[in-house]
Amino acid sequence: MLVGIVFAILSTMKQISSLSAAATTVVVVACLMTALATTVSAQKKVVDQIVRAEQPVVSPADKETIKAFDERVKQYLKVRNDVKDKAPKMVKDSTPEQIQAAENAFVEGLRAARANAGPGDLFTSDIAQYIRTTLKREFTGTEKKEIKKVILDKETATPVPLKVNYPYPDPKEFVEMPATLLLKLPQLPKQVKYRYVGRTLMLLDTDSSLIIDYMTNALP
Repeated sequence: MLVGIVFAILSTMKQISSLSAAATTVVVVACLMTALATTVSAQKKVVDQIVRAEQPVVSPADKETIKAFDERVKQYLKVRNDVKDKAPKMVKDSTPEQIQAAENAFVEGLRAARANAGPGDLFTSDIAQYIRTTLKREFTGTEKKEIKKVILDKETATPVPLKVNYPYPDPKEFVEMPATLLLKLPQLPKQVKYRYVGRTLMLLDTDSSLIIDYMTNALP
């Protein structure tokens, strides 16, 4: 593709050989920008096609299930934002002690606001079944083995209590989610993320690392 761009530029330069040097430079730069923009656009289309190919086929009933799950996540975000608004604000010159105090206040406020939260509040039976069925259907036998190897072989050495409203022991020991797996799951806002502990899929708060919810037997 770059060779084609160079030839196109040379051809253009021959056509404008009678122009002034300044005008020639302007035209060449314009040609380069157009050619590069075309290349970037083509690459984006390829990436979009790959992403669409990775996304699972969703039935009308499944769309309703995902929509309801999205609404429950939004409800969590509303509670979270209310707590964050009431927590101490950090400023540019905040000391480490003040920062830690603000973080602790946010965590304790969030736990208090969700004192009655329990397993299945967000991962209701319908969305849990959708996730299990989708992952089982979308991955081949070889892919399933690779995913299990990535997740199970990198399990944290620190025991993780499967309790809603409890913090993940150490964020540094998070098992990274394979990208191919994330593409099959319902999308999440940046304040919430998926994490595996063994075969259990958890929803975690991005900032506080509190366990929002979890579902068992969630590996394909």
